[in-house]
Amino acid sequence: MATEDHSNTPDNYNNDQNDSSENYNQTEIYPLLPLRDVVVFPYMVVPLFVGRKKSIRAIEEAMLKNRKIVLCSQKQAKTDDPELEDLYETGTIAEILQLLKLPDGILKILVEGTTRVKINQFIQTDEFFEVEAERVGSEDKKTIELQALMRNVISLFEQYVKLNKKIPLEVIMVANNVEEPGRLADIITAHLNLKVDEKQEVLEAFVPRARLEKIAGILNRELEIMMVEKKIRGQVRKQMEQIQKEYYLREQMKAIQKELGEGDERTEELEELKMAIHKAGMPEEAREKAEKELSKLTKMPPGSAEATVSRNYIDWLVALPWKKRTKDRIDLEKCQNILDEDHFGLTRVKERILEYLAVCRLKKSIKGPILCLIGPPGVGKTSLGKSIARSLNRKFARISLGGMRDEAEIRGHRRTYIGAMPGRIIQALRDTGSKNPVILLDEIDKLGMDYRGDPSSALLEALDPEQNYTFSDHYIATPFDLSKVLFLTTANVPHTIPGPLRDRLEIVYLPGYTQEEKVEISKRYLVPKQKEANGIDKHNVEIKDSAIVEVIRKYTRESGVRNLERELASICRKIARDIVVGKKDKKAKGKKVSIKVTGTAVEKYLGIPKFHVDRRDEKDEIGLVNGLAWTEVGGTILPIEVVFMPGRGKIILTGSLGEVMKESAHTGMSYLRSHADQIKMRPIDYDHLDLHIHFPEGAVPKDGPSAGIAIATAIYSALNEVAVNNTFAMTGEITLRGKVLPVGGIKEKLLAAHRQGITDIIISADNEKELEEIPANIRKNLKIHKVKTADEVLKLALVGKPKRAPLKFTRRAMGTEAKKQNQKAAEE
Repeated sequence: MATEDHSNTPDNYNNDQNDSSENYNQTEIYPLLPLRDVVVFPYMVVPLFVGRKKSIRAIEEAMLKNRKIVLCSQKQAKTDDPELEDLYETGTIAEILQLLKLPDGILKILVEGTTRVKINQFIQTDEFFEVEAERVGSEDKKTIELQALMRNVISLFEQYVKLNKKIPLEVIMVANNVEEPGRLADIITAHLNLKVDEKQEVLEAFVPRARLEKIAGILNRELEIMMVEKKIRGQVRKQMEQIQKEYYLREQMKAIQKELGEGDERTEELEELKMAIHKAGMPEEAREKAEKELSKLTKMPPGSAEATVSRNYIDWLVALPWKKRTKDRIDLEKCQNILDEDHFGLTRVKERILEYLAVCRLKKSIKGPILCLIGPPGVGKTSLGKSIARSLNRKFARISLGGMRDEAEIRGHRRTYIGAMPGRIIQALRDTGSKNPVILLDEIDKLGMDYRGDPSSALLEALDPEQNYTFSDHYIATPFDLSKVLFLTTANVPHTIPGPLRDRLEIVYLPGYTQEEKVEISKRYLVPKQKEANGIDKHNVEIKDSAIVEVIRKYTRESGVRNLERELASICRKIARDIVVGKKDKKAKGKKVSIKVTGTAVEKYLGIPKFHVDRRDEKDEIGLVNGLAWTEVGGTILPIEVVFMPGRGKIILTGSLGEVMKESAHTGMSYLRSHADQIKMRPIDYDHLDLHIHFPEGAVPKDGPSAGIAIATAIYSALNEVAVNNTFAMTGEITLRGKVLPVGGIKEKLLAAHRQGITDIIISADNEKELEEIPANIRKNLKIHKVKTADEVLKLALVGKPKRAPLKFTRRAMGTEAKKQNQKAAEE
């Protein structure tokens, strides 16, 4: 492949003043030499390497004639065999000064440009290019403006040469001695580092003035570029000098530390921290803070307090799982098996959890509502969180919020404080080593608040899916993405959860266990667990179902199974003691012992029963009604007692009652008095009668409207001296017009009634939908009466006919009663 090469700068210049002797517009025939990547100007001496056959033949032809040849640049340097359209129409006539044939057949020639030419036509193109070329050019008169333009160009060129170290300073002297404007432009252009098309534009500028103006523009542009390059080089050089300086100083510090005997360990420690920061996968903001803190740490004395603070901060940043996560496994069948394996019953709760996970699987994301598991103690809220984490193949962390009053427990302390630490959420992420764990916020209903802040307000950001992707901890001081964390919360009651926080939660209620469920849970989980915990699992110890039922009914009073487990543990400990001391069978000492615990033997292990199975009176009584109440540990029977006596029309309420329950008593009394004829009340002189309403277990606080119909029934029974059926229990709110309104906790209340042997239950008709939650075997043993008005309650619960005789207290009766009371007081 034929090539031509050249040097980028001219070797010499012809200083002869021969422009004036040129005959412009003269046409002659010359051989043509195509050039790649070079433009030859008049007065320019340049060496060329010629290798293409046509080009060598053209040089030979020129040497045979007058050593003149036309040099013309190619439009595309990559073209090996150029055609006519591949060449520019303007070139330069050059004289071949020297010719040297190299061993590989390539010719090296030294040429000198003389005159611009314009190619009119090609004469021959077969063996070599031969063209008819016309000499072109013009001369401008030396006006003041032209001289000023020349001086400006020379000044710009001097600046260019000073910035470009590749051009010798002698070129400036040559340029200053040139008087012709066209020649000056050609000399300067030859030394500029321009592209071929730009040099060709200058070559095609036949008028010297236009040529100088074009050169002036090019020089101004190149000077701007070179100034920027110089600035950049200065900045790079300064940075390199700073890096070299720091390197030198660090090496000196290493040498000094080595002499002091403390260098190696600290250097290794800092390098480890640097590598840990690099591998932690932090976001840009966190990485910059870590590197900045590490830079400060390197300049601090190792034993200073500030160094300890910085080191702890870096350790926390490095330890956080910025990119580490576990792969989710949302397998509904496996999740169902795990939930059934870990928990018995709780069918509705399990269904809600599986629905939640099914949505997560379809959305390919765990984002969604925060589940809040609300139920009595001991029903398995915390263990449900563990089961969800296990089914998702996620790490699990539990944060107890009970009694928490300091906002810093959630958001962390600022690093300015001594002993500052991140908040509990960031600590949980560090402990799990995963950015997508399941975090259980336990006892969220027991959050406190004081002068140190409100933790529930700090939780708003963490539990809001629209905000928690930039959760900010005061200690870390950089956003952390919590959007991949699955938060679960637990509580015993919903009303103590702050409103804004409760609004972000989806509440799932966990009801209490029935007696049958507790027996099954004991057999499957609690008894095997306690046998193993107390070392009697290797012996033939059997706790019968009757024994478990006896423990449930006489030694526990709860919705969950926590106390039940304690009592079973107590039985197992006493059995373990009997086995060790050989109390049961001395001959079997050291061998496996067989022990069966039946219902009759429970009292021997646990002592006197703590609770009575049935607190109801065996006979129907006047003024005594079985109410139903809901507590944090489940439902319970709430006896209500009413008596009347001579007095001044007062209603006395005792039993640690809340305001709502007191209002219910007054509402019930007002209903009875306002509807006396409708419900067949006997005539009563209320002005001389005091009514005392008492709720036993007076030390236990009681409140709520659900005892309304029970209070009204008890008052009616007392005033009309008619007994109430003791197999009935009731719950419902009463209005002044006698409407029975629905109340909450129906399932827990009915389970408590069933435990106490109640057979008939009175509830509001609007509570009917909640009966679906009651197990079928419980519903079968209860007769549930759904009422809408209070008179229906009276018709169902009362036994016998009310008295019709007027109830009055005369002044004599009142005086006799007062005298009796004074006498009794004096005797005491």
